[in-house]
Amino acid sequence: MERVRLGGLTVSAQGLGCMGMSAVYGAADWDESVRTVRRALDLGVTLIDTANAYGAGHNEVLVGRAVAGRRDRVQLATKVGMDFSTGRGKVVVRNDPAYIKAAADASLLRLGTDRIDLYYLHRVEPDVPLAESVGALAGLVAEGKVRHIGLSEVTGEQLRAAHAVHPVAAVQSEYSLWTRDPETVVVDAARELGVGLVAYAPLGRGFLTGTVDSARLAADDGRRRLARFAPDAASANRALVDEVARIAAAAGAAPAQVALAWVAARGARLGVPVVPIPGTKRPRWVEQNAAALDVVLSPEDHAALDRLASRVTGARY
Repeated sequence: MERVRLGGLTVSAQGLGCMGMSAVYGAADWDESVRTVRRALDLGVTLIDTANAYGAGHNEVLVGRAVAGRRDRVQLATKVGMDFSTGRGKVVVRNDPAYIKAAADASLLRLGTDRIDLYYLHRVEPDVPLAESVGALAGLVAEGKVRHIGLSEVTGEQLRAAHAVHPVAAVQSEYSLWTRDPETVVVDAARELGVGLVAYAPLGRGFLTGTVDSARLAADDGRRRLARFAPDAASANRALVDEVARIAAAAGAAPAQVALAWVAARGARLGVPVVPIPGTKRPRWVEQNAAALDVVLSPEDHAALDRLASRVTGARY
């Protein structure tokens, strides 16, 4: 698989998002999830993405077990900034330096490693100066516990402020055919500073694959709370899926592959390295997703796909 440079970190052109193996999208099977991670590694995927908040630490343990014995072939990305240990029954945003340092040690233990390749600030807490939070991340780099730092869901102004404290390798944001906010919110700053964009939910949380029926989602599936998956919105948004499917049929590809190929191609068009990290719990979808890097879209395909975001019904959250 081709490689992409995110700041000073070289990663595979496509990564693997592991959140759904532990949280948000209903039940998952441990053994099947481990097989999924290992199949991704077999296919040349090296960027494996997790967070301490996914499954209250469960996901980091799973990922750590899955990459055991192959650690030197992997760039492990995890996140800090959402505290699940408050006992309040929900995750809260927390960015104070003491928490960041303690959380990093706990993540290293769960992952079974001595360093985190890419450590993101998961969300920005308004009540804590960003410089203090980034300073704590920089301290972890100085200690050798972290190789590179990242930010998640930030503005260009926040990225510039953070980068002034310590170089930022990547910004992780939701980015797909139906969510293009980063293009107006942070891409200009990322281009200016040489920061990469890691695109989570590049398949529209599964909707753009054409395989998700919002009416049949499990009771504990978090997509039930999202406006775009509400019955009326989902019905309207099927028109987007139909257009992706039309282009996919002409290209001899799956709709998911077309959606991923579009995201991967945005790097050249935006002037910013873009690495999609589609999530899945099954090896067969990893195989399909990885093959998307071989899908070439025509200028006409890109033009048609570019127009879809303006037709989305429902807010992102």
